[in-house]
Amino acid sequence: MKKDNSKKLRSEDWFNPGDPKSAFIHRSWLRNQGYPNDYFQGRPVIGICNTWSELTPCNGHLREFAEFVKRGVLEAGGVPFEFPVTSTGEILMRPTAMLFRNLASMDTEESIRANPLDGVVLLTGCDKTTPSTVMGACSVNLPTIVVPGGPMLNGKYKGERIGSGTFIWTLKDKIKNEGFTEEDQIEAEICSARSAGHCMTMGTASTMACMVESLGLTLPGAAAIPAVDSRKKVMAQLSGRRIVEMVKEDLKLSKILTKDAFENAIKINAAIGGSTNFIIHLQAIAGRIGVPLNLKEFDTLGSKIPLLVNLMPSGKFLMEDFFDAGGLPVVIRHMKEHLHNGAMTVNGKAIGDNNQNAECYNTEVIAPISKPFIEEAGIAVLYGNLCENGAVIKPSAATPELMTHRGTAVVFETIEDCHANIDRPDLDIDENSIIVLKGVGPVGYPGMPEVGNVDLPEKILKKGIKDMVRISDGRMSGTAFGTVILHVSPESSVGGVLGLVETGDVISLDVPNRKLHLEVSPEELDKRKAVWTPPKNLYDRGYTNLYTRTVQQAHLGADLDFLVGNSGSDVSRDAH
Repeated sequence: MKKDNSKKLRSEDWFNPGDPKSAFIHRSWLRNQGYPNDYFQGRPVIGICNTWSELTPCNGHLREFAEFVKRGVLEAGGVPFEFPVTSTGEILMRPTAMLFRNLASMDTEESIRANPLDGVVLLTGCDKTTPSTVMGACSVNLPTIVVPGGPMLNGKYKGERIGSGTFIWTLKDKIKNEGFTEEDQIEAEICSARSAGHCMTMGTASTMACMVESLGLTLPGAAAIPAVDSRKKVMAQLSGRRIVEMVKEDLKLSKILTKDAFENAIKINAAIGGSTNFIIHLQAIAGRIGVPLNLKEFDTLGSKIPLLVNLMPSGKFLMEDFFDAGGLPVVIRHMKEHLHNGAMTVNGKAIGDNNQNAECYNTEVIAPISKPFIEEAGIAVLYGNLCENGAVIKPSAATPELMTHRGTAVVFETIEDCHANIDRPDLDIDENSIIVLKGVGPVGYPGMPEVGNVDLPEKILKKGIKDMVRISDGRMSGTAFGTVILHVSPESSVGGVLGLVETGDVISLDVPNRKLHLEVSPEELDKRKAVWTPPKNLYDRGYTNLYTRTVQQAHLGADLDFLVGNSGSDVSRDAH
């Protein structure tokens, strides 16, 4: 791209504003860290937004990564300033990290806008740190590049690959039916997390890394490089160099995040077997940058796309294998007939040009489009009286025989109700039943946790049954699998029909025809609605109260309603 060096840098309003007093204040206190005079003389100022935290294990290595980004920024003539933002770790945070995604996005947005930054590097890793920082950056709309932290090395347990996250969902069955001991569990824990980085399955963290690469927000090939691979550090350094050039070119997020970019991301997500969480995060990002994107487009654009990547939970390999096979650039090249190849990326080139020479080194991991692992694998969006505004299912991780199913509902009002009763010997449930979980939507939980893939009852597992139809207004981990209907909207806690379902009701699922129907008459539903009362809001203060009062429903991306859109980068008032 042609450079425009005539444009005044945003940071100059702080460091050279024409007012000696303001300039003195802004520069003098920074000098106590030993910065030389030329740091304040028209060099692009780059903010390194770091989601590092020891409480976010997936991001525990990002403190070191920031130094490589700084090196690149300095080499390109910029000035790096690292700053922390709220780090949302899926592993430890209660009640769910998703509750705090929007809070982290607010932190990111206001930290960027309030400070003298010309461009931003986002250091991300665990599930919500990627969408939250991108959402916040979109609402400011400066030149921005993402550096994904990278997946862990492959887990290896007793000679077999063990996928972080995916293995967990088999644990109950292994303990109950396969003699899996406490010693086995400790060994498996160690083997499944053997290096720095995020989950190495195609879970939500890997999906988010692929999402930002497919959107054009990373340098080519960034998504799949393992966290501990030296090439990840090189990518961080090169990203530091590139953001300085992006500032000079005025290559803002809004020039990259076009409708074409979002459509590319939807199709690529289908091809890699990405997480259902992709939907709710991509919609929130689109809402911030101002690109119209409705839930149905995830089906119309992505559901007919073939599955090209053989990774857990939809397949058998892991992210290290994906990287060794050529990574996302190979998928993008294979998918070229389906993509907008002219979509701009952060390196100033079109996505098609960036990946036109990508080579596949293992067709067991990445299939050619002429011979995919599954012919049609994208996420399906369902509608019906049970989900007026939609619900989603991931066919590539489901049981084909259950994609058309009719069964009797077994209802759990809360996740605690489910935990307490799912294994009761006298529970009236069999493999043909449909498990219905209420109260786990954005408002109801609050925060929409990853509990939709409810553990099967013990007596069903003892029959050797591995899957049942499960329906909820919550989410599930991208590492999970099963015939699980998620994101039911409107949710049960705000008056959605899901909240009216009773044990014994018949539900019909027809994924091929995109239908989810509760076989209860409108008259009976009206009677139930008349006596239904919403759950009491247990949160009367703080951020959680703000969240439950303003969060949108799942089909809109679950952003806070007042955060949709953006305010830009201008701040007209000085602090002094």
